[in-house]
Amino acid sequence: MSSDAGAAAPRLLAVIRHAASPPHAAMAAEALREAAERAGLDLALDTVEQPVRGRDADAVLLVGDATAEAARHAGRPLIATTIVEAIRRPEPALRAAASLALLPRPAVAAAPAPLAAPAAVEEGGSKTLVAITACPTGIAHTFMAAAALEKAAHQLGYAIKVETQGSVGAKNALTAEEIDAADAVVIAADTGVDRSRFAGKRILLAGTNDALKDGKGLITRALAAEVQGGARAAAGAAGAAQAPGVYKHLMTGVSYMIPLVTAGGLCIALSFAFGIEAFKEPGTLPAALFQIGAQSALALMVPVLAAFIAFSIADRPGLAPGFVGGALAGAVGAGFLGGIAAGFLAGYVARFLRDRLPFPDSLEGLKPVLVIPLLASLVTGLLMIYVLGAPIAAALAWLTEFLRGMGSTNAVILGVLLGAMMAADMGGPVNKAAYAFGVGLLGSETYAPMAAIMAAGMTPPLGIALATVIARSRFSQEERDAGKAAAILGAAFITEGAIPFAAKDPLRVIPSLIAGSAVTGGLVMLFGCTLRAPHGGIFVVGIPGAVGNPLGYLLAILAGTLVTAAAVAVLKRSAPAAVTA
Repeated sequence: MSSDAGAAAPRLLAVIRHAASPPHAAMAAEALREAAERAGLDLALDTVEQPVRGRDADAVLLVGDATAEAARHAGRPLIATTIVEAIRRPEPALRAAASLALLPRPAVAAAPAPLAAPAAVEEGGSKTLVAITACPTGIAHTFMAAAALEKAAHQLGYAIKVETQGSVGAKNALTAEEIDAADAVVIAADTGVDRSRFAGKRILLAGTNDALKDGKGLITRALAAEVQGGARAAAGAAGAAQAPGVYKHLMTGVSYMIPLVTAGGLCIALSFAFGIEAFKEPGTLPAALFQIGAQSALALMVPVLAAFIAFSIADRPGLAPGFVGGALAGAVGAGFLGGIAAGFLAGYVARFLRDRLPFPDSLEGLKPVLVIPLLASLVTGLLMIYVLGAPIAAALAWLTEFLRGMGSTNAVILGVLLGAMMAADMGGPVNKAAYAFGVGLLGSETYAPMAAIMAAGMTPPLGIALATVIARSRFSQEERDAGKAAAILGAAFITEGAIPFAAKDPLRVIPSLIAGSAVTGGLVMLFGCTLRAPHGGIFVVGIPGAVGNPLGYLLAILAGTLVTAAAVAVLKRSAPAAVTA
């Protein structure tokens, strides 16, 4: 190609835009510049930092978000590629653009049509949207989904305000005026969200991963949705709410339960710091700490779990029967398994009564304050006492004894499995399923699985951070800088810190992460480590009594981090230069 271009090299223009990650846009620009120099091509780079105006190019390469600017280059041959492809394989992208420039203009006149799609979206005028994002732990995916929706709206030329319902409450809260002015509402949540304030609006319900994968698609579907309030709209909203299934409802309950388990477990650990049996002395500080942790915070764990599972299913009508069912699950010894069953039972009963119970219009006001709480609580409570409670309690007792009586080999196998699940999708459904399992067992005084889960959840970002240090040449400067942030996230038990690296190079990074986390989980179980808090990362090690065998716990994390870093460093040797340069 370069030899053919020697006499009359085509003049190319590469337009590079990537609002989500300016460092990746810079990496793409550098990769294209170097590839053009090697091929002897005349290339100009149009970036946000250094825009190019008036370039008489023979062909235009639109990279990443630059496809939204296709109309600005009308009349020129256009071809598009992604940021990742430009970084990994810049030569084919440039060859394609150069070949396009050498074709007769009439042959490529229709080529820009698909790229002009973003402009077509704007033909109906500018739109205004509001959105809510929420994930079970309220930390990483909540804010990543918000950023993805903001980016997608910007690309489409729309205005959007996103309320994040994170672990410390709602931020950037939507006002009534902003909701009234919105053309549509996007709710990207893996937990239950109160939708009552959006009555009369077009609403689309989805998960946080849907926002990360296809933010533009969510916005487009939201603008085309039925207005909530009509018969068809109500049916559509109900169907959308059920789409995530039991996972969404379960994670809603778990997200509200986590703060109670954290507070309760650490209060008990502080009580034990004065002596394992110090709490038995009435009136002492250890006794007070134990009362706060065991008899108050942890006593509320199962009722809150059940209530908010029911809330996710039936909204507010599910809360009262959910609390009642959860309290009864604790009373009959059914524990967190009983709480899960009570929550789903209360939620579906309350929703059935809300939607299907015929009631005179004149008495409709009694339905949410008298009829649903009474009937749903009676049905849930009686079934828990006479039908479900005893068998679930027996199942929980068997599970608890099985876990406590496991030999070292079985314990290691369980730790390896839980560790691998934590790294498999880094905050996705598999990760959260393992996490919910460990949190639930804390109420049954089974603490080893939680230790394996949290240690294995710290390993992926810690291992990536170490890899950027020991194998510096295989990472760009931007990646090395991101590795420093990943180290902090890993220490705080935010597994999602490894996602940017896994998304860029999944075939090499994800197996490395799984290997390191599996090693950590297995070693934690082998060393007999325990953990009373479901969150807090490395920082809970300093709280007396929070971690059993803290030295073994730290060694397991270190071993998994080393395995992850070594695996990433080895596998990155075979990565294309554009990925690691």
